[in-house]
Amino acid sequence: MDLGLKGKVAIVTGGTEGIGKASAIEFAREGAKVAICARNAENIKKTVDAIKSAGGEVFGMVADMSKAEDIEKFIAAVVKQYGGIDILVNNAGTSARGAFLDIKDETWRSDIELKVFGAIRCTRLAVPHMQKRGGGRVINITIVNAKQPAGGSMPTSISRAAGLAMTKALSKEFAADNILVNTVCIGKIKSGQHERRYTKAGISADEYYAKDSKTIPLGRFGEAEEAANVIVFLCSAAASYVTGTSVNLDGGMSGVL
Repeated sequence: MDLGLKGKVAIVTGGTEGIGKASAIEFAREGAKVAICARNAENIKKTVDAIKSAGGEVFGMVADMSKAEDIEKFIAAVVKQYGGIDILVNNAGTSARGAFLDIKDETWRSDIELKVFGAIRCTRLAVPHMQKRGGGRVINITIVNAKQPAGGSMPTSISRAAGLAMTKALSKEFAADNILVNTVCIGKIKSGQHERRYTKAGISADEYYAKDSKTIPLGRFGEAEEAANVIVFLCSAAASYVTGTSVNLDGGMSGVL
């Protein structure tokens, strides 16, 4: 199937590992011009080199999505490099969580600054370029816990819930501009954060994933590439009538639609 992405300009924030990296690679494979950012210069170089060696077109830049000035510089650099923006995947974020009474204000601030204001600022700067091109796509990466929060899931479940509300509101506000806005709610997907957890716990990846898969109806963690397939599809011509919706990518784990 031709997804109609050849020549499109696709931004993926946090695009150097896990879902972000897999999405950047898949966009490039479909012929899109890809722009990625992250905080680690070495990881950016590795991802850029991997995409280029596979024949893709990619631009990478160090940028912290919790800092307004970094976002402004990054979006300006993308427009200078490619002449516009068609797709924005707001993927940058961490998984901060803990007992409510133990979470300090600074943790709340940094989480909201990165996940909420980061997505707000990127979208606010990208949308005018989409309007000039007659349409676009915005994908906000959230989590299933944003719909069904568990104890000890804050601040992440709160900041990601804001992403759900923003998705619905933006989808209505920019529908007339043919800018489609959706969210992918992530469950348990193999990523760098899980690697850091099993490394810290001193157990093998197989042991960690096997133990933590017991609550997943499909019986396994998802692969980053499986998430990328859904994200890229939602940005494609094949999803031209899909906006303001969420897709649970969780192996059936969530109890809500």
